[in-house]
Order: sequence, then structure tokens, then C-alpha cells
Amino acid sequence: MTNSTHHWSDDVLREMKTRSIRTVCTIPDGGLIKLLNMVKADPAHRLVTLTTEEEGVGIATGCWLGGEKAMIAMQSSGVGNCINALGLATAYNAPCLMVVTMRGMWGEFNPWQVQMGMGAKPALEAVGVRCFPVEHADQVGETFAAAADIAFNGRLSAAVLVSQRIIGAKGFGQK
Repeated sequence: MTNSTHHWSDDVLREMKTRSIRTVCTIPDGGLIKLLNMVKADPAHRLVTLTTEEEGVGIATGCWLGGEKAMIAMQSSGVGNCINALGLATAYNAPCLMVVTMRGMWGEFNPWQVQMGMGAKPALEAVGVRCFPVEHADQVGETFAAAADIAFNGRLSAAVLVSQRIIGAKGFGQK
């Protein structure tokens, strides 16, 4: 893919700018790499690399309490790490916006990705997170915008679940 090719990450970054979402917390993942590189290159944004995904909930909550907007970008395997921590955002009536690239579903080669891929949406919904699955790349931006508006206007947790069909299936030896 060349830099001139339109990518769903372009739409997400545009919507982030429109909504003044400055901080992105992440454990880098191949499906997120274009978005993360764009955030890192933009001086108006801050990319925070986590050691575990639940740290992002604390940072996003702290940003909100300090008057800033943040989000978490992670792979579906990290959702399980966040379930307990999402109570922090709820306790402080703070939004927690997530972009989750899904694994374990479409052409998955890695058997240990399957369970969390199947369980991410039900687990998030069980703790009150509004989930917005996206199956088509051209709908990621508008779905992100809707989820961000619900999260920040309603002080709720919301997750955009980017289908593995969009990010592509990996194979052993691929980066």
C-alpha cells in the first residue's frame, strides 16, 4: 500500500482531530500500525506505549479528569486485560473510547487468538461498553465518530471493533 492510498486510519485521525482527541494509548499491533504511525508523526497528538492494555484505561480516565480526551487502540487479545480496569472509568463517570482490531475470526492462523476474538464483544458488553462492530473499511471513520460522540457526550465507554476482514489475516512469519 502506498502513502497515497486511502486507508481507514486516515478517517479515524480526521475524526480524532475534529473531536480534539489528543492522546492515544496502545500496545502496538500490525493492524493499527498506520494509525499509530500517523499519530506519532503529528505534533498535536501524543502516543503512549503501554506495557499492558488496562493501563490505557487509567490514562484515558486521568486525561478526562484533567480536561483532555484520550483513547485506547488495541488488538482484541488485549480486551480481556481491560475488563476489571474499565470499572475505573465507570466509577469516575469518565468516557473510555477504544479502537479494537479483531483477531481470531477471519482466516486466523493463530489458535490462541480465537477465544478472545469470539469473546471480546460479549465481554465488553457485559461490563457496559457500547460496541460498534465494523465490517467495511469505508465505514470505520463514521463509526469511530459515532462511538466517540457517544463516549464523550454521554461519559460512557465505547469500542469500535474493526473486523479482521478489514485488517487482514496474518500468517506465521508475517509482520
